[in-house]
Amino acid sequence: MHGRIKVKTTEEQQEAKRKEREKKLQIYTAATNTIFQKRESQELDQEVLDLTNQILGANPDFATLWNFRREIFLHFEKEKSEDEMQKLYKGELSHLESCLKVNPKSYGSWHHRCWVLDRMLEPDWSRELELCNKFLEMDERNFHCWDYRRFVVFRSDVPPEEELAFTYNLITKNFSNYSSWHYRSKLLPQIHPDPQRQGRVTEEILLKELELAQNAFFTDPSDQSAWLYHRWLLGRVDREVSILSLFVSRDGGWLSVGFSHPVTVRPGSDDLLLFLDGVPLMVSWCSAERRSSSDFLWLCDLPGGSLSDLCPQHSLRVLWKDGAAQKECILYRGHQESWNRDSATEEQLFRCELSVEKSTVLQSELESCKELQELEPENKWCLLTIILLMRALDPLGYEKETLSYFQTLKAVDPMRSAYYNDLCSKFLMENCILKMEYAESRVIVLSHKGLTALYHEEQLLLVTHMNLSTNQLRALPRTLAMLRCLEVIEADDNVIESLEGLSHLPKLEEVSLRNNRIHRVSDLQPLASCPRLSILNLKGNPVCDSPNVQSELALLLPHVPDIIT
Repeated sequence: MHGRIKVKTTEEQQEAKRKEREKKLQIYTAATNTIFQKRESQELDQEVLDLTNQILGANPDFATLWNFRREIFLHFEKEKSEDEMQKLYKGELSHLESCLKVNPKSYGSWHHRCWVLDRMLEPDWSRELELCNKFLEMDERNFHCWDYRRFVVFRSDVPPEEELAFTYNLITKNFSNYSSWHYRSKLLPQIHPDPQRQGRVTEEILLKELELAQNAFFTDPSDQSAWLYHRWLLGRVDREVSILSLFVSRDGGWLSVGFSHPVTVRPGSDDLLLFLDGVPLMVSWCSAERRSSSDFLWLCDLPGGSLSDLCPQHSLRVLWKDGAAQKECILYRGHQESWNRDSATEEQLFRCELSVEKSTVLQSELESCKELQELEPENKWCLLTIILLMRALDPLGYEKETLSYFQTLKAVDPMRSAYYNDLCSKFLMENCILKMEYAESRVIVLSHKGLTALYHEEQLLLVTHMNLSTNQLRALPRTLAMLRCLEVIEADDNVIESLEGLSHLPKLEEVSLRNNRIHRVSDLQPLASCPRLSILNLKGNPVCDSPNVQSELALLLPHVPDIIT
């Protein structure tokens, strides 16, 4: 038996490890307590710097200690020479590199490294780029390192062309490198900006990028990185804030201004100015939703007597942000309302502007994706891209085919069916808006569309009749309060429980809500603020089964003569 090594039992091993952990914890706790005591007494010396060095070397995510180290260095800067400080900062970079090896995704370590470099007189930026390359080789999706790389590139004035080449090299090595695709989407608009479309790239580059993305997702159809980049390439340009519509009501004595984006009009400011026949008019603006500080639609009451029935015409002009956007309309004598609005069809709001070459490329991509879908019938990214390509090429022409692909997509990816329903609702509403504009109508028919949500209400400001029947809507949202011209709304056969959007609509006369889920009379409270409401149909709602429903309705809506229950 002599000379043999005694093998520890499992229990002995566990006990030894437990004692070792306890010993380390005691050392860690004691050092931490000492550090906090020294911080409280403001003992900013080398000893506490060494102590934080030990703790952070084991746990780089101790954010408070990184803050304390910065306090120590700032104190040292008052006492030490510039050369001594630069030497300390170089040592700190080495320490940080060790910490990053412990945890390459330590927020505190990367942030502290940025701070140290900003304190150095002549940082070695080329070495920092090499460090980024090293950590990205270890993990190409380390977004902390990517953020740090952008910091280094910005500070050292690395040309964006070099960074674009860097992303290309990484992508060709691994098409699944989503961070490189994303970085590419930020660099391209800087290098090849489209002068007509802010934030987008020239068509020549766009076509090359489409080919690169297509090569990637055909190589690995199951990887989402290239599909998402392709979706960005197909995206519409982010437009600047513009005034979509200007509407004035003579009999109501009010004016509305509709914007392309939600904006804020500060009380008493010159953000939004109104001119009547060239003369500034002092008015108070409020949002259509009343309680919102940022909104698509802003309203004002016109001062009494400002619109004369004797004047042949009135010119009303609004100016946004010192001329960043403006719009004018003419109200003629004998007319009760007037407006000036942009067209969604003319502005190409819901599709890309396509040249012949781009149309040819996208059509070819569509056919290729259809072929790929036959080989990969359950690839959700391929199905979604087919839909997006159809939207880019011809949203109305491909409407039926798009709906069919949505059904397939929901069957393939049922976990996200709610998202696909909402996306489909958005596309269908865009199509209906286009059809309404082509017909030069103020009536929009959205019935039997399977809508789960409403979109683009800012494009419906002049609508007088809206049919939302036989959909899957759970509410009439607050954004419907923008539809100040609305006279009739039909929303039968939905699952509506809330009418929050049907408030303060000055022209609303008829509301039909048959077969919904309105349970309480109080749910109808928003309608009390609609002065012209004369017909309300509530048949088939649970509220109709309440014993005192008629008397409660008469109390809530005394101005509505015809309530059908």
